[in-house]
Amino acid sequence: MNILKTMADEELVVLYAKGENAAFDVLLDRYKSSIHSYIYFIVHNKDLTEDIFQETFVKVIMTIKQGRYTENGKFKAWITRIAHNLIIDYFRQERSENTISNDDVEVDLFNNIKLCDRTIEDMIVRNQVLSDIKKLIQHLPDSQREVLEMRYYQDLSFKEIADITGVSINTALGRMRYAILNMRRLAAENRMELSLT
Repeated sequence: MNILKTMADEELVVLYAKGENAAFDVLLDRYKSSIHSYIYFIVHNKDLTEDIFQETFVKVIMTIKQGRYTENGKFKAWITRIAHNLIIDYFRQERSENTISNDDVEVDLFNNIKLCDRTIEDMIVRNQVLSDIKKLIQHLPDSQREVLEMRYYQDLSFKEIADITGVSINTALGRMRYAILNMRRLAAENRMELSLT
């Protein structure tokens, strides 16, 4: 079992497909918490979460046992996609049976951009917005641009930014605040739309 825990997902899938049930136990232990949390985050219902969670792993088992698993190197993404599709199926069925209205669900799964595959148009808009943001950043004062780039492009904390730039955390926070305010003003003046939704 300890050797199995060190194996990559793909190796465990192959072993399980060959009948080594302990390999699946390792995969389940590896991903049950994140998949369970993902489902609950969307459905906000413990019983429904349990049902979809069980159904997800039944589908995983069936797919592997039937030799239809082909997602090399993307096991977690594959399981998450199965869970996601089952969630969508559940809400579609509920909607068609008119047992719930969309207002009863906190997350609108059918109009939630985060849960949908991006279209070409979405990608074009996203690329344009990112391009516009980069242009706006170039017009910021050096101190504001420096903080913004460290925070968003280098993913540094405000404490790290303060240490690197030799200022207090409050000064770093203030510079970020002014950078964002200045970018909003510049975007409005230039009639730039910076929203992705």
